Amino acid sequence: MLHAPRCTHAGNARAQTPMAFIRAILRAYAKAGRDAAGALRAGGLARADVEDPAGRITAEQMESICLFAMRELDDEALGWFGRALPWGTNGMLCRASLPSATLGVALKRWCRHHGLLVDDIEIHLCAGQAQLRIEIDERRDLQEQREFALVSTLRHVHGIACWLVDARIPLRGATFPYAAPDHAGAYGWMFRTGLCFGQARASIRFDAHFADMPVLRDDRDLRQMLQRPLPLLVQQYPRAHRVGKQVRDLLRAHAAKSLVAPALASRLNLSVRSLHRHLAEEGLSLQDIKNEVRREAAIASLARRDRPIKQVAGAVGFQNEASFNRAFREWTGQTPAEYRRGLHGTAASAHRHVRQDASATSFRTGSGSINPAESPRPG
Repeated sequence: MLHAPRCTHAGNARAQTPMAFIRAILRAYAKAGRDAAGALRAGGLARADVEDPAGRITAEQMESICLFAMRELDDEALGWFGRALPWGTNGMLCRASLPSATLGVALKRWCRHHGLLVDDIEIHLCAGQAQLRIEIDERRDLQEQREFALVSTLRHVHGIACWLVDARIPLRGATFPYAAPDHAGAYGWMFRTGLCFGQARASIRFDAHFADMPVLRDDRDLRQMLQRPLPLLVQQYPRAHRVGKQVRDLLRAHAAKSLVAPALASRLNLSVRSLHRHLAEEGLSLQDIKNEVRREAAIASLARRDRPIKQVAGAVGFQNEASFNRAFREWTGQTPAEYRRGLHGTAASAHRHVRQDASATSFRTGSGSINPAESPRPG
């Protein structure tokens, strides 16, 4: 069983999640006709704590309670909707989005597949020139679960988006279709952006260029994340310490464009100065990463005999063959032509040695040559 510290209140800076959300979870238990005592124990709470209107709990307590309740009720929506979302539903939605090349495509898939499972709300990805907006249309009255359902859905979609590109995506605004609640101060911690209440629908906005960021996750990452999925719902995504990997992935995806520092920084939502600082913290430099990516691409291309060296140079971001020759000699001590001859010469030599070795191990019986591996078995 999971355990967490006793309930803490507004005086503790870490305790920001409003107790109203715990009361919503208790309503889910009541709807299912179940006792919520185990969920409260998992979060270190007593019934009296839940009734405190000014009460707050930590993200760790919220994670423990949600995890326990989702499993015990077998409902990842915690009673928000007309039908339960069995444990594993959100993992399935993530898996359906993973093959996407970019975040924009992945989010469209996530929203579309969510709509196949839920009739009560519809999630839309709305693209503008400067910003993307994720908004929720309510198709059924969510009643007392409305706030918890809308807030949790927006935070979950945002968390999944950050996870897919392994970067914290800063929000540019959030709207909610109800008056500001008594605990509205907690919204600043949950969304870290400007807030507008009493609007037509619930939504969040972020810069449009994030839609073009490559999806960095694979099935192994998903399996690891699903061992502890709730932080994507209840906590801010940690700032990435893998800027070097993101730069490599961008350079590989746009090899022929030879992206420069301002273009890379813009795609990663960083200033040029911050880009270089993050790389330095990882013991890297932009030029070293560029050389590494170009060298990998060049070596892979030179393995193809039918591709002219001039074409290889252009494909890996060089303006002419001469500059490519100089750079490749610095990387390997050989020109591209010498490297290619050596590569194919080694392969041909290895092939000849294999044939010679096979011939040496054969022996004659009568008038035919028989390899021992092909000899008839005795008996």
